[in-house]
Amino acid sequence: MIWSSPTSRLLVGLGVTLAAVAVFSRYALVQIDGLRTLQADTVDRNHRDSLQLIRIQNDLHELALSMRDMHEGTEPYPLEAYYTEFRRLRGDLEDALKREAGLRPRTRSEAQQENLTQSATAFWEQTEQMFEAARAGNEKEARQMIRVQLLNRQAGLSNLVSRLLVENSDAEQRAAQEIENIYSRVERDIYVFLAAVLITISVTSLYLIRSNRQVFIRIEALSTQRQTLARKLIGVQEDIFRSVSRELHDEFGQILTAVGAILTRAEKKGLPENSSLREDLHDVRTTAQQTLVKLRSLSQTLHPNVLDDFGLEKTLEWYVGQFQKQTGVVIRYERQGDSPIIPDETAIHIYRILQETLNNVARHAGVQEADVRVKFSPRGLEMSVEDRGVGMAEPVNNDVERRGLGMVAMRERAELVGGHLRFERPQAGGTRVVLEVPLRSVAVS
Repeated sequence: MIWSSPTSRLLVGLGVTLAAVAVFSRYALVQIDGLRTLQADTVDRNHRDSLQLIRIQNDLHELALSMRDMHEGTEPYPLEAYYTEFRRLRGDLEDALKREAGLRPRTRSEAQQENLTQSATAFWEQTEQMFEAARAGNEKEARQMIRVQLLNRQAGLSNLVSRLLVENSDAEQRAAQEIENIYSRVERDIYVFLAAVLITISVTSLYLIRSNRQVFIRIEALSTQRQTLARKLIGVQEDIFRSVSRELHDEFGQILTAVGAILTRAEKKGLPENSSLREDLHDVRTTAQQTLVKLRSLSQTLHPNVLDDFGLEKTLEWYVGQFQKQTGVVIRYERQGDSPIIPDETAIHIYRILQETLNNVARHAGVQEADVRVKFSPRGLEMSVEDRGVGMAEPVNNDVERRGLGMVAMRERAELVGGHLRFERPQAGGTRVVLEVPLRSVAVS
């Protein structure tokens, strides 16, 4: 079965989606920029301009009230006394006109702006003429100028400012309508774009789900094959270890035992006490006896006979004792609960995991003591090996493959018995290896 990766097609779909997002983002940015320009150049500008026009209108209203009092003569002051107030209003009005000229909307023509400026200039020229007449003692002529010229000029200016305010209001309404249209258009386009993106994502997701399903089916098949192969390989390995152990113990062990007995008899056949041949026979017999001890130790290492004879619990206790004698590492062994009947196929894997773990302690931990705890319960077995050594470089719960074939084999054995293997770093330092095996779920094969 030929399986092709969907990566290329997914990358094409991703590229199309990203291009659509980029195009729409550019479109949205252009619309937002246009909206910002419209609001800044029209709405905000018109609003600030209208504030200045209202300021001008208020100054003109104050001027109208003052000129009415001057024309009617209701106040007991000469006309010249109003000059200071007119100067103040003129300064404020000219400042407002200057600011308003810088804020005038683009929709206003140059002629309208020039008309406003010239009308204000003419008004103040006639105002100066009126005050000159008042200073010369011609108050009647000055009042006549107020009634005939200044009040009319002020009314014209007020009407002009009112028309400009109305134009600003109309421009703001048009801008508000245009902004509303932009919002509606962008909102509509967003819905269209979201629909298109959702459709694209849905199609891509369905394709990805289908491809992933095929991938996972293939991975599951490969994983099953790998587990089957690992089980067979480990089974073959254990069979070889068992066979070699039996051969070493039964054949070579008996041969060495016989050699030792022959040498003992030869040593006792009337040889002088100080004979060099007697000493040589003694040395050979001693060497044969030491070789026999090492051979039996190697046989037990390959496959402990105590496991077949007494079960897992006694085997673990025996191996801890043997390990202390061989390495000098002090092992504090603790057992809790009563061990149920554990199949040999399961027991050998648990024994191998303990064997590999303690060997790692002796080789890498850099300590002379460790703790082994075994807890039996109705639900299963929990075994932990803890040391206070240098510890691992980093936690490797899901990354034990980088730590060597021994740890890989430990994980494989744990999976074969349906268990779980954890590698932890205690707060006090060192390394803790925890094996959990649900004994009830392990079938005897």
